[in-house]
Amino acid sequence: MGSVAPEKAMEDAPPVNTAGEAARMLWQETKRLWGIGTPIAISTLSMYAINSVTTIFVGHLGNLPLAAASIGLSVFGTFALGFLLGMGSALETLCGQAFGAGQVAMLGVYLQRSWIILLGAALVMVPLYLFAAPLLVLLGQDPEVASEAGRFALYILPAAFAFAINFPTAKFLQAQSKVVVLAWIGVGGLLFHVLISYLMVSVLGWGLPGAAAAYDISHWVLALGQAAYIIVWCKDDGWRGWSMGAFRELWGFLRLSLESAVMLCLEIWYLGLITVLTGDLEDAQIAVDSLGICMNINGWEAMVFIGLNAAISVRVSNELGSGRPRAARHAVLVVLVESLLIGVACMALVLVLRDRFSMIYTSNLELRRAVAKIAGLLGLTMVINSLQPVLSGVAVGGGWQGLVAYINLACYYLFGLPLGYLLGYRFGFGVGGIWAGMLSGIALQTLVLLCIVWRTDWKTEVLIHHSTPSTLYLQKKKEKNLIISVAVYQFQAAQASCRVERWGGAHKEDEATKQPLLQRN
Repeated sequence: MGSVAPEKAMEDAPPVNTAGEAARMLWQETKRLWGIGTPIAISTLSMYAINSVTTIFVGHLGNLPLAAASIGLSVFGTFALGFLLGMGSALETLCGQAFGAGQVAMLGVYLQRSWIILLGAALVMVPLYLFAAPLLVLLGQDPEVASEAGRFALYILPAAFAFAINFPTAKFLQAQSKVVVLAWIGVGGLLFHVLISYLMVSVLGWGLPGAAAAYDISHWVLALGQAAYIIVWCKDDGWRGWSMGAFRELWGFLRLSLESAVMLCLEIWYLGLITVLTGDLEDAQIAVDSLGICMNINGWEAMVFIGLNAAISVRVSNELGSGRPRAARHAVLVVLVESLLIGVACMALVLVLRDRFSMIYTSNLELRRAVAKIAGLLGLTMVINSLQPVLSGVAVGGGWQGLVAYINLACYYLFGLPLGYLLGYRFGFGVGGIWAGMLSGIALQTLVLLCIVWRTDWKTEVLIHHSTPSTLYLQKKKEKNLIISVAVYQFQAAQASCRVERWGGAHKEDEATKQPLLQRN
């Protein structure tokens, strides 16, 4: 099914010229964003709480099991989560814009394609789990910690296949704003996880293997619950049954999924690498444990912003698909302001409780002191990370995944990672130096994305999704309000053309020359 021109586009949001109009716009957009974002935040918080519950139960088994679980969850669990969630986020662009354009029948086909691709990706990742211990040693981790973490990573391998089912189903429902059910399933899965963790770790005494088994089972409960809801209760809302069409256009869909995965993975893996880099520090176990606790706390805040990430992605993709550029711009402005306020509040809370919040995870006084020393960096991370996820959500909604992947690569891995290594090891600042350097990369990436969003012409973004790429490119050359440069626009135009192909369309021909669009460019 090809792209549908907005011949009957919905009326755009009214302009904002007075304080009263601004207040009304703020209230209306806040209701829309949080109406979508709150259930998603509850769902993602519940899913993340599974990690936290696992960490809490394991933390009372001793420092070595805690270090193993922290590395297993933050490196290998995050690797699978980041890669598969990233691949699944292709549905945010495709399903969101298809739903906005009224192409509801394609949603179920996209979902099934995503299941096929993500299950294949999970299978490809199996060797990573099998050889986790030697990989950690190769990366400089303490051999004793690496051995235990490798064992734990192997235990949580089944969860990777649950993610492959879970993430596409969530994106399918999010695109249609059917998000309340995600919250109910998420909360139910969390309560189930608490009970089964208590049974396997505390009652049966199965230790680290028991905690991993509870982790796997709980994620499968979430995945199967969401899939069952779609198959049984969404028959008239995008799910039209199993289709052989799911096996068509797999290569094109895979390419978009990989673009999405690279963009998100470069973000998610980045902070996970902090844990690996601390492995060669003096007293590595305390360094890893203190950082693991801080990353866990940071993750709680991040889950709220993943909810807003999904909400703004849905809002932007739906509005662009409906041909409403001003409404998309309003949604972006509101989510950025509100996210920043939440981030500042979280930082203040962490700084007030810097000497106390680690008590939830450990009774070790030395470890609690180590956590308190880096609590300031945790607070600063929370402020910066309040903007970064929602900016990524805007990118996914607009279909800018490829562009943002390049930005992430430069800011994170060419700037932040080397700086963190230098500060931590060469200048002797330890775990705080590593974290501060890598946080600088996040700050730079956030600044670049803010500049891009600020300079975006949303009317032109609507044209990206409804016009031919060559006419779009030529029009953009004449416009003064460029995102960064004509080269960036040409890149986005090429992406738009590829998306048309992936949706089942073909390259349109320029009416003036009857030549394929990408050849004209």
